[in-house]
Amino acid sequence: MMTDQNARTLRRLRLRPDVWSVGAAVIAALVLMPILSVAWIALHPTAPIWGHLVSTTLPRYLTNSVVIMLSVGALSAAIGTGAAWLVVSYRFPGVRWLRWMLLFPLAVPGYLGAYALVDFLEYAGPVQTALREAFGWTSARDYFFPDIRSRYGAIFVLTGSLYPYVYLLATAGFREQSGRAHDVARALGAGPWRRFRTIALPLARPAIAAGTAIVMMETVNDFGAVDFFGVQTLTTGIFSVWLEAGNAGGAAQIACVILAMILALVAIEKASRRRVRFHRMTRGEHRIEPQDLPGVRGWIATVACALPFLAGFVLPVAVLGQHALTQEGGWITPGLARAVLNTFVVGGGAAVVTVTAALFLVYGMRLSGRTLPMVVLPATTIGYAAPGAVLALGLLIPLAAFDNALADGILALTGRDPGLLLTGGATVLIYAYAVRFFAIAQGATDAALGRVSPSLPLAARTLGRSPGGTLRAVQMPLIRGSVATALLLVFVDAVKELPATLLLRPFNFDTLATRAHEQASLEKIAEAAPPAMLIIAASLAAVAFVARDMVRAR
Repeated sequence: MMTDQNARTLRRLRLRPDVWSVGAAVIAALVLMPILSVAWIALHPTAPIWGHLVSTTLPRYLTNSVVIMLSVGALSAAIGTGAAWLVVSYRFPGVRWLRWMLLFPLAVPGYLGAYALVDFLEYAGPVQTALREAFGWTSARDYFFPDIRSRYGAIFVLTGSLYPYVYLLATAGFREQSGRAHDVARALGAGPWRRFRTIALPLARPAIAAGTAIVMMETVNDFGAVDFFGVQTLTTGIFSVWLEAGNAGGAAQIACVILAMILALVAIEKASRRRVRFHRMTRGEHRIEPQDLPGVRGWIATVACALPFLAGFVLPVAVLGQHALTQEGGWITPGLARAVLNTFVVGGGAAVVTVTAALFLVYGMRLSGRTLPMVVLPATTIGYAAPGAVLALGLLIPLAAFDNALADGILALTGRDPGLLLTGGATVLIYAYAVRFFAIAQGATDAALGRVSPSLPLAARTLGRSPGGTLRAVQMPLIRGSVATALLLVFVDAVKELPATLLLRPFNFDTLATRAHEQASLEKIAEAAPPAMLIIAASLAAVAFVARDMVRAR
């Protein structure tokens, strides 16, 4: 029986902070700091600009953002869900290849798709040139052709780039369903459309909703595509108000509008599933058995699945690849070499920092059993929902103030000016990437540690191993594959990140993303093609990992 003294001692031990709880609090504070900083700057602007924004540009920013977000979300949900249902439920020509080729557009960021589409369809592009030659037209006044640099162009490009998020999650949702329910419905006379509408779609709705929410958040985050198309959205508004008007408070207020939209998306998605529960009908692994689609119907399914792949991957890669192959000397320019080096430095550094911090936080939560790590763990995923431009605004201003104060202090003590130690180099970029993609690393490490049998680390601790020693000797060898995957995913996402990089990079510091964007903004698509192709090549490595997991799941 526990005495009062023992109870008090146990309470003191539970309340005493340990290295894991303190570390978790520090990591959570660093991740949340940019978001809290944006809110503080928005509430304390140096000049009152909110009323001016509401009466002038904010309605246009908001309207464009909402229209593009809803359109891309709806189209991606339709394309991703339809393609997933076809490849899971039917056998038709090319389905084995299309099953994983439909993921390839994930390797093409929206801004690269925008460069390719404009180059392909603009007045001097091959499509309009061929039309003029075929029909004898001599100028743009002789025929009508839709304006590519428009809101509709942005919707098309972003849909082609982002629908794989819905496709990936919807495929998993359909595969996890019991095939017996579909067999019973088929025996009762339900046709394909009715089975899909009444059984498959409701059961897969949580996965589809999650994928659509990710698509809509990524749409709001986009800067490169909408900027290239000349569409003013909330994200481009942050750049305009902050960099052109010089008003950080107004930019922070626009950033808060974006955050409110993101939080509303998350809340709506959760509320839609609050009272919905799905359970397995049996313990068996009887999954949906694909049915043959013979003749014309099979080829229609092939074309339907091939079109998103062609629009989202083949078209941009073909256009940019053609420019890259014909660009004389474009691959050996010093600017490209520096961009490659800078990309690997900041992307690799961000991957190592992010995965290390995530591993520390997740392992510490499991080890200590304290309340604090468990509470802060979900909060650290908010960075993925925050657009890069918002994080950049929340990081640069407080870090610049800290940097200047630190430099002044060192100058007063030593008489030597050290310069800006954080914002003057790549450190702030690595920090921003770590906050932005912390959720990816946390999810991968948490899932990996969850697959390790609890008896293994317990046995190591019983034999005298320290917590750190147990992690190094027992668990790391078992989870190194998942850790490597997390490193790769964070690195690739850092390579593709554009808004945060544009705002936070030091002077004369280019990455592959910023170099491609700058050259394309100057209408130099040929010069933008080499860095664009390098981004796609790096991204394909991550897509290959995802496709490999899909093949194993079959």
